[in-house]
Amino acid sequence: MNKKIAVLGGGTGLSFLVKGLKHFPVDITAIVTVADDGKSTGKLRSEFNIPAVGDIRKVIYNLSEIDENIKKLMEYRFDTSSDLDGHALGNLILVGMLNMTGSLKASIGALTKLLDVKHTVLPLSEDSLILMGETLDGTVVEGEHNITNAKKRYKRIFYKEQPKVLPEVIQAIEDADLILLSMGSLYTSLLPNLICDEVKNAINKSKSKVMYLCNAVTEPGETDNFTVSDHLQVLVDCLGKKSVDVVVAANTVIDKEMLEKYQDEEKKTRVVIDKENIEKMGIELIEDNLLTLEDGTIKHDSLKLGAIIFSYMMRN
Repeated sequence: MNKKIAVLGGGTGLSFLVKGLKHFPVDITAIVTVADDGKSTGKLRSEFNIPAVGDIRKVIYNLSEIDENIKKLMEYRFDTSSDLDGHALGNLILVGMLNMTGSLKASIGALTKLLDVKHTVLPLSEDSLILMGETLDGTVVEGEHNITNAKKRYKRIFYKEQPKVLPEVIQAIEDADLILLSMGSLYTSLLPNLICDEVKNAINKSKSKVMYLCNAVTEPGETDNFTVSDHLQVLVDCLGKKSVDVVVAANTVIDKEMLEKYQDEEKKTRVVIDKENIEKMGIELIEDNLLTLEDGTIKHDSLKLGAIIFSYMMRN
């Protein structure tokens, strides 16, 4: 029987992770945040008062085993002067199914069956959640999109209204042989899953190991100058002591010109692996050459990540 992994996250990070992990003999349950309110997703949320579907679409796309051309159709975005402009076709399909079934979970189940997904994808909640952030200077920012765009440091991330977490999410965490905290936006992709009391309690009660896949570069404003241990401290402050057992970090040497480009154009810098501080936290460090350059951007090698995760599970 395959070992079970519960992966929490959202956005590009989670979808890219499962793309590699699906090639290993494990059963994946991807738990996806539904607070995104930008671009196509934001328009659909405003019009239909629904949870965010964009991150879910990306995860389904990367887990799918169906023909590549059909998969690409899900990612197709309309470029027109009408109200369809900017919408991804996959988002529209999910919204259509949601209107038919009345359930985002059921809609995801239907779409994953249609696209030959052999793993489970779950929304954190069926609620139309609004993410809130309190900056270090006490300013309260409403909405995920605005939290990101403000480019501020945050002392607290919370929901405008307490979410109802799907029971299946809690069950997946409780049943997991490994709980995986995905790379991606720390404050708007990962923490939105972890700030829910039911999720926190399930993780802390679990006997399985908790692994965090650390970001390779910082996020402007939010994690400026953050080291690996700084990322970990945010998670520990949220979940409690001894909540993270192991962190995976990339030690790939990146070309100086590429790093300068990131710094100049995106205000992003490499996340430093501060081994001594990680050791003081009592967290195991796994570092490896995990980064690749793709279309002029720095990305994790999803297959290498999958291999490290699987190897860790086999020895624990």
